[in-house]
Amino acid sequence: MPALLLLVPFAAGTILVLVSSRLLNRLFLLGTALLYLFIIFVSGSVFEGKDTSWGQYFQLDGLGYFFLSVLAVVYAAAALYSLYYFDEHGLTPRREALYSSALLFFLGAMAGVLTASHAAMLWVFMEATTLTSALLIYYEQQKASLEAAWKYIYICSVGIALAFVGIILLSIAGKTIGSLFFSNLYRHAAEMNHFWLKLSFVFILVGFGTKIGLAPMHAWLPDAHSEAPSAVSALLSGALLNTAFVGLLRIYKLMSAAGLKPFADKLMLGTGFLSLLVGAVFMLRVGSFKRMLAYSSIENMGLLVISATLGKQGITAMLLQSIGHSFSKAGLFLTSGNILHLYKTKKIDQIHDLAAKEKISATLWLLFILAISGLPPFPSFWAKFILVASLINAGFGTLLAPFFIFLIYIFYAMTKTSMKMLYGGSSKEHASASLPILAYLPQLILLLLLFLIGVLIPDRLTAMIDRIAAYFN
Repeated sequence: MPALLLLVPFAAGTILVLVSSRLLNRLFLLGTALLYLFIIFVSGSVFEGKDTSWGQYFQLDGLGYFFLSVLAVVYAAAALYSLYYFDEHGLTPRREALYSSALLFFLGAMAGVLTASHAAMLWVFMEATTLTSALLIYYEQQKASLEAAWKYIYICSVGIALAFVGIILLSIAGKTIGSLFFSNLYRHAAEMNHFWLKLSFVFILVGFGTKIGLAPMHAWLPDAHSEAPSAVSALLSGALLNTAFVGLLRIYKLMSAAGLKPFADKLMLGTGFLSLLVGAVFMLRVGSFKRMLAYSSIENMGLLVISATLGKQGITAMLLQSIGHSFSKAGLFLTSGNILHLYKTKKIDQIHDLAAKEKISATLWLLFILAISGLPPFPSFWAKFILVASLINAGFGTLLAPFFIFLIYIFYAMTKTSMKMLYGGSSKEHASASLPILAYLPQLILLLLLFLIGVLIPDRLTAMIDRIAAYFN
């Protein structure tokens, strides 16, 4: 059944390229979302050691399963919101088909990265995510979206090219192994040449780090996230960044197995804190609320990279943070679509009194801002709490000062901007408005999931986190 994760999106996307039908567009978008959720529900046995490989190059392991679960939820929310987007823009069946097929190809490419068991295959699907998502970034055919799409293709292609060099260096480091299957590399990691392996990791960190949006390779991210349709922005931030991060984690595990964890940790910690700094510096200087969310993504990916280096506790924080960020950021980007519809602008200084004009979107925006900022009871709160403990236990207590300075500043900047959008200006400037239920439903589901996970932390999730933490040790 896991093979359907790849076959169905590509088959459905191909059919939509050939056939323009409004019914098929919507049926395939939602049907694929339901299929992904169903496969995730029945594939939990991956943690019981059951073989979930198909073909030679694909396997669903614990790490892939976790991030595929996050992808399935974010995609389902984006697909549902896309129905509202279609109606709001009055798209023709052909335009809907172009959007839906690109979205399905993008989904299949991300699933390919998460399930690839071979380093070269992972790279191929990583490149495929760039090509498929670039079409979506340019979908609204504005001058700014064209510029953003080309910038995205150029920078990410350079990054992916560097990652390809890293994979070649990886093959040199494992010359005696003669395989790029991750299972073989992990099993014989001690035999690998340390010089070439270190060099390989540097290239792969820069290459995949570009796709993750880590500073200083993040230049594409604010433009792409800002110019894409809101549902696409939700997928870019809530799913694509995680997908690229999994590629880096596969190689990071190899570094640990080869006894080079301290070398990898130094590079990743430096990149992670630099990402926090960049997020903080630009947060108050942005003029667009979608760009503000993009810089928040850079900050959150920095938190994930830092957490990954801090042992079992850090891995727990990383997984909780990934859920908190993906669901919250997807909710924020979808809600940004509502705001864009109401005000016809992304400029913060032209958004006034949203709380009076449209209460539900205003409330959703505020709650997601609190969730992404790490306030209880949301998962990001527990993630940051565990991350602080991990830094202390790992002997990095001195890093707590810049850590808290960056996070407090980012929280101040986001809440200040949000308060201005929600309550600034006069309610007389705009008549109240209402939107259809589809403009709210995906965000309400994401918010409910965030609340339940933050309050209950289900046993199945706890067991999943424990087993993934063991995967890195």
